[in-house]
Amino acid sequence: MAWSNQKTVLAAGAGVALVLGVGLAVLFVARGPKPSGPPAASQGGLQISVNNTPTPNSSKKMLCYVNDAPVGELSLAECAKQNGVLEGALDVGLDDNGNLAAAPTASLAPPPALPPAIAQPTTVPPATPGAASPSETHQATAQPAPLPAQARVSGPVAACLRYSSGEWRQVSGSMGLNDCVQALFAGRCVHPGEADYGRYGETTLRLVPGRVEQANDNLHFHTVVEQRRGNCEIPSAH
Repeated sequence: MAWSNQKTVLAAGAGVALVLGVGLAVLFVARGPKPSGPPAASQGGLQISVNNTPTPNSSKKMLCYVNDAPVGELSLAECAKQNGVLEGALDVGLDDNGNLAAAPTASLAPPPALPPAIAQPTTVPPATPGAASPSETHQATAQPAPLPAQARVSGPVAACLRYSSGEWRQVSGSMGLNDCVQALFAGRCVHPGEADYGRYGETTLRLVPGRVEQANDNLHFHTVVEQRRGNCEIPSAH
């Protein structure tokens, strides 16, 4: 009988100890620091932080390009002085290694030679007065063929060409300016000092960091449309 009472006391003590242990564990967990975000397993995949290129001030050091070659880290003002241009003539961005770099606009990719002139459709000279031959009568009464759907574009159209691998390649023989800009440069980004080139009719187009430019003389460029930061998208050009 005594042994049975002793076992009962031991079992009761073990139960009390177990209850106390669970209570203390719950208390410690509740009072511990809470995680600041969702569990790593719930996010899944690699998390990448993407930041836009910072806008530097004149005294910030960055890799400077002069005559198509890096000359070390200089301030924006010093880099512009080394290149003999104003600060606003420098393109600033991240190079292939993620370093902040500055270079004159398109200094590493000057405009290529112009493509050969694209032949324009020839017009048929007017017929001389007199009796028309049967073939001429048939031509006069024949209806013109309808234009293909891709040629039905509202507004001015012109040939669109891309410069790639040292040669000009036609993208379309008849396209509007905005369609040509999108076909050439949408989704593309270039690094400081670089440029991608194209042609729209008699003008040269080029993509430089942050914008698309146009030149009537293949030399003096002005902005056509700004490029959105981060995703290389280009809004509609007018």
